[in-house]
Amino acid sequence: MAAVLLAGCGFVGSEDGDGRPSATPAAVADIACAKKGKVPGSGSTAQQNAMKYWIKQYQRACPGVQIAYNPIGSGAGVAQFLRGATAFGGSDSALKPEDVELSSKDVCPGGRAIDLPMVGGPIAIGYNLVGVDDLVLDAPTLAKIFDAQITTWNDPAIRKLNPDTKLPSIRIHPVHRSDDSGTTQNFQAYLSGAAQEVWQYPAEKTWHGRLGESAEGSSEVASVVNSTEGAIGYFELSFSAALKIDTVSIDTGAPEPVAPSPKTASAGIATAEVAGKGKDMTLKFDYATHKEGAYPIVLISYEIVCDTGNQAATLPALKSFLTYTASEEGQKPLAKIHYAPLPDSVAAEVRKVVRTLS
Repeated sequence: MAAVLLAGCGFVGSEDGDGRPSATPAAVADIACAKKGKVPGSGSTAQQNAMKYWIKQYQRACPGVQIAYNPIGSGAGVAQFLRGATAFGGSDSALKPEDVELSSKDVCPGGRAIDLPMVGGPIAIGYNLVGVDDLVLDAPTLAKIFDAQITTWNDPAIRKLNPDTKLPSIRIHPVHRSDDSGTTQNFQAYLSGAAQEVWQYPAEKTWHGRLGESAEGSSEVASVVNSTEGAIGYFELSFSAALKIDTVSIDTGAPEPVAPSPKTASAGIATAEVAGKGKDMTLKFDYATHKEGAYPIVLISYEIVCDTGNQAATLPALKSFLTYTASEEGQKPLAKIHYAPLPDSVAAEVRKVVRTLS
């Protein structure tokens, strides 16, 4: 079952049509390819650009396997997995206890569903203000903006954080996700964790802030922000990079405001602890961190699989693919496409768990 994987360790300077860097293999590495199999997955839009890269590289090395990923949002992806419609679900938040204890035992005979962290990254706060290309906000101010308590861009709270910036008097146009979204859940978790006195809504996949425009998927939120003066919204950094949308630096109380990047997100992810039990690898974040250079609005996108009870027809290919995505060859290139690779210790544990799937 050994095959040669074209490792994405090196990139040329060109880009694919969607604005992501294109990879040219710089080396080869051995991987245990499944001989055949069709592996359907669906869910998180946050990881869709990483999935595009992984699938392209994996199928070059393992042409007998077909991997398909439908970026329909975390909530819908979890629902499809729990119905048995997919081999894995992509979610930007861990499964709820009731999903594990009740629903997952039907789709995982003899086992249960587990969360495997696979890709990290910053949730960028993108904005559209002509003439303003450097904007700093903090958690309380963001919470008030997305809850319609601050409604104009020259509000005193924003001016205080940006004393040398000429801010327009136009209205703020906040944009949030309309679909159930792990990105939304992580953003609301940040707001409630770092601005608890202002944001008192639950950290759920459904948006709870007042007013604002809604759009489906990260790509649509980014599109609305890109086309609307005065708009502000949240989405993964890869979407802001593709559309060249300006992003907010966060005042965390550290010596300098922190801009979103793979490096600063990795520093933020490094503050997380494994909170899952058994083979489950759910991570818990410190959203109120003051660590220098640590971007606090981060997410981990999980692959949801059965620990036991995976479908026999897809299991070999599923294990082969997830072993690759958690490998050095799968993780190292992620920074080139605006994601944060997993810490080495976490990636190693993920690979150990993947080997035990049955």
